[in-house]
Amino acid sequence: MTQISFIAILLALGYLIARRFGQIAKTIHLAKPIHITNSKERWKRVLLLALGQKKMFEKPFVGVMHLLIYLGFILINIEILEIILDGILGTHRIFAPFLGNFYNVIINFFEILAGGVVVACVVFIIRRLSKNIKRIDATSHRELQGFPVKDALQILVIELILMSALYIMNAADPEQSFIISKHLKPWLPNENLHSIEQAAWWIHIIGILSFALYVTYSKHLHIFFAFPAVYYSNIDSSAHMADMPHVTNEVNIMLGKPGEPSNPDLKFGAQDIKDLTIKNALDAYSCTECGRCTEQCPANQTGKALSPRKIMMDTRDRLEELQKDPNSTNVLLGNYISAEELRACTTCQVCVEACPIQLSPLEIILALRRYQIMEQSDAPSAWNAMFANIETNQAPWKFNPSDRLNWAKS
Repeated sequence: MTQISFIAILLALGYLIARRFGQIAKTIHLAKPIHITNSKERWKRVLLLALGQKKMFEKPFVGVMHLLIYLGFILINIEILEIILDGILGTHRIFAPFLGNFYNVIINFFEILAGGVVVACVVFIIRRLSKNIKRIDATSHRELQGFPVKDALQILVIELILMSALYIMNAADPEQSFIISKHLKPWLPNENLHSIEQAAWWIHIIGILSFALYVTYSKHLHIFFAFPAVYYSNIDSSAHMADMPHVTNEVNIMLGKPGEPSNPDLKFGAQDIKDLTIKNALDAYSCTECGRCTEQCPANQTGKALSPRKIMMDTRDRLEELQKDPNSTNVLLGNYISAEELRACTTCQVCVEACPIQLSPLEIILALRRYQIMEQSDAPSAWNAMFANIETNQAPWKFNPSDRLNWAKS
């Protein structure tokens, strides 16, 4: 009966996780496809930034703590394979007889890693509750109010519960003794060891499967999506802004140069998700809401409405809305992101440089602002004057082009 119950739970949660990922993938593909080159360099970036977390160590203390959680949690969950096989086959520590003494070495290693996860989780909980870190303080950033704060704390608490269940499960095993959990044995009643071990076993495995489902609704979806997001990231200099090929084509046509036939239905920039790229959608789902981009944004520092983190969160919220209601009449530009936010951006690229996995709020900002100006003709008068001067005088200022060399003298 226990095996049947376990298989049923495993299949049910597995189905829900697969369905959720399917829904997310379908929503991401509402955006425009992209074409990439240089896969070798991209895989190198995946190894350095997504797996190796190179940029996290620009803040060494946070980098080490995050690495403890990340590597610890990933490696510890290798043990899930044994737990799943035990649940399906009705065995107990199926790998132990085959690995002999090496089995104890592996589990001891996992317990040490679990200790690192516990320490890091406690440190991060204290940091969040102390409110000393401005970039993750909800009172300073309106986009963090509500679910984002609860989500961050819930994930840390869940990880502590899962690690505790692992220790208790190992401590309650009368046939095994491991490096950390053995110190818990004296605290457990001998007459109930089997029941305690079984309870901890169920909590751990159901907790892991439930956690995998929960993170698909959480900012911690970056556990999965950071890898493709880094792979598709811009490998050119961060100072390079992508041009608009269809604009170049239209200019070539006007100048009598070779070009594709003009498209009367052409839209400039982006108003909603379908006008963005798959990379932009991946970025939104990969954002960890760490706030490094907003912390270093000069516009945000001077009190402007712009928060690059909010741009990513708003894009993800719009993706989620489309997943629930494909016929929604809302759009990203206006219903989620305001003109004031877009105009505050100086395109300095610091948000891209600050991101540990080089997500790009700027690409989304530029796409929306291009639509705002080129399709809606919604730009401040000073901007319109500058555009007119560039068109007629080849410079932002209203001076005759023949006087260009005289400007240097003044």
